[in-house]
Amino acid sequence: MTPSPFETHTDTYDDWFDTNDGAYRAEQAALESVCPAPVPDRALEIGVGTGRFAGPLDVSLGVDPASAPLDRARERGVTPVRGVAESLPFDDGGLEYVQFVTVLSFVDEPTTALTEARRVLEQDGTLVVAFLDRASPVGEVYQEHKDESPFYADAEFLTADEASAFLESAGFDVEARVQTIFEDPSELESADIDVREGHGDGLFAVVRATPL
Repeated sequence: MTPSPFETHTDTYDDWFDTNDGAYRAEQAALESVCPAPVPDRALEIGVGTGRFAGPLDVSLGVDPASAPLDRARERGVTPVRGVAESLPFDDGGLEYVQFVTVLSFVDEPTTALTEARRVLEQDGTLVVAFLDRASPVGEVYQEHKDESPFYADAEFLTADEASAFLESAGFDVEARVQTIFEDPSELESADIDVREGHGDGLFAVVRATPL
């Protein structure tokens, strides 16, 4: 099996957030606008990568199939767990909060991954899903040039309607939608952070949902 680019290019992936600090802070702000405050103790990020989002949000657990990024996540205070989104190594109903950050574009079966998230969440739990919106103006550019990136070449970017359909199929009710990054991420300054309700205009889209 060919190693994941997130395994072989961990430094390149992680450095993107420093180089594009304005975009990174906008993404953090969008997540913070819909996730519980504080995040509950029994919390998990699926596809945690290097812990860039789980760490600052105090998400305690992070699962990922790639080992090198998990080492970085541990350094950011996240307890790392090796595993895949479609078969989570957690008990039924054992978590209060679960998040995916741009991960659904990389899983083989999004509905299966979300159904697993539904399984491990307690009935009153919260799910937050962030994705790169293919239907947004910047998302259209990403889609056109995705084959040029080692990280996005195999990604299947979603639209807001597709993400909502996956959530509904997995047994979730969408409660809130926000979006950010309305211009080239490399040109975004921290002072220009803009988080708006809805979807369709911003590249980075976030949904909060609860189990039905």
